[in-house]
Amino acid sequence: MKRYIVIIILILMIIALVIYPKLNQKRQIPQSLKQRDQFEDNISNRNKDELLEGRREEVYSSRKNAITNATEIVEPAVVSVNVIKTQIVRRRHSFFFGFYDDVPYSIQGIGSGVIFSNDGFIITNAHVVEGATEIKVILADTRQFDAEVIGVDRSHDIAVIKIEGEDLPYAAFGNSDDLIIGEWAIAVGNPYGYLIKDSKPSVSVGVISALNRDFAENKDGKIYRHMVQTDAAINQGNSGGPLVNIFGEIIAINTFIFSESGGNIGIGFAIPVNTVKKSARELIEFGKIRQIWFGFKVQEINPLIASYLKLKNLDGVLVNYIEKNSPAYQAGLQEGDIIKEINKNMIKDTRDAELAVSDISVDDRIEIKLIRDKDEIIINLKAIEYK
Repeated sequence: MKRYIVIIILILMIIALVIYPKLNQKRQIPQSLKQRDQFEDNISNRNKDELLEGRREEVYSSRKNAITNATEIVEPAVVSVNVIKTQIVRRRHSFFFGFYDDVPYSIQGIGSGVIFSNDGFIITNAHVVEGATEIKVILADTRQFDAEVIGVDRSHDIAVIKIEGEDLPYAAFGNSDDLIIGEWAIAVGNPYGYLIKDSKPSVSVGVISALNRDFAENKDGKIYRHMVQTDAAINQGNSGGPLVNIFGEIIAINTFIFSESGGNIGIGFAIPVNTVKKSARELIEFGKIRQIWFGFKVQEINPLIASYLKLKNLDGVLVNYIEKNSPAYQAGLQEGDIIKEINKNMIKDTRDAELAVSDISVDDRIEIKLIRDKDEIIINLKAIEYK
């Protein structure tokens, strides 16, 4: 009997040894499945993160374009020009005796400028710095410098000032002769100066709306010729800042707007950079714009003159004086000649003639097309410095 009991116990033990591992394996299967599901979830989340990151990079890349690149190039070189000007105010001391005296009064003005060389030369508008007793220049990186006036070209509203510093950013000049109407134009200015803590320039974008806009001499004696018109907003304080192309090159210097309210209405004008470069060279080398001398004078053609000379219309100007041994005299210009073109510019009156020579510098040559005794003649003369 005991032997049977022992045998049964052994059989049960054997069965237990065989069945238990299988039962344990069955218990571990759900745990393995859970780990696998968790692993797959981790992979899925990682893929989602990578996908989102890829999309972020794609979106960020799409935000970068030619305009943002151009802005990054020119932005460090655009500066705030803060000036102190002294204005004389007449003050009345006594109502009964009417005694007056002149009292100096300091006023603060702001404008913009752009550094165009690594040694600190800055272009701005003449009207920004004229009459300044103190000029403070603030860079986009918050550095501040005292500036000196190198020279002023009042007629073209251009001034060159200079700061002394190290590692100065500067912008490159472009070519205003190859501008295309409709191409992108970016107006950059830094008018805020001390007014706000952020000294970064402001940016507005538009297109080149028109080229070669000419304006008669204004009451301040300034002549705006071949102006670049843009609908990029040129706001107050942006005078003297650059108008740049999509390469970040200076193509013009922002100067004034047409507006009845004083706000921008999309009609702004900038001085073409080729004019700016000529003036800047003169101002840096000579400290002024040398006065040119041709040695002749002209007058309007009125109906009486036209009838006497048997002219078909009143277009052109009449040469009425030639100074002996002048460039005009040596070139063969004569009194009584009718000037029809100067440097390919049609001349209808004396205003046209003045505008045609307004960009001429010393040693430049001009081509004059004229009528003499019904014959068309072309002469060339060289402008020299008036002394």
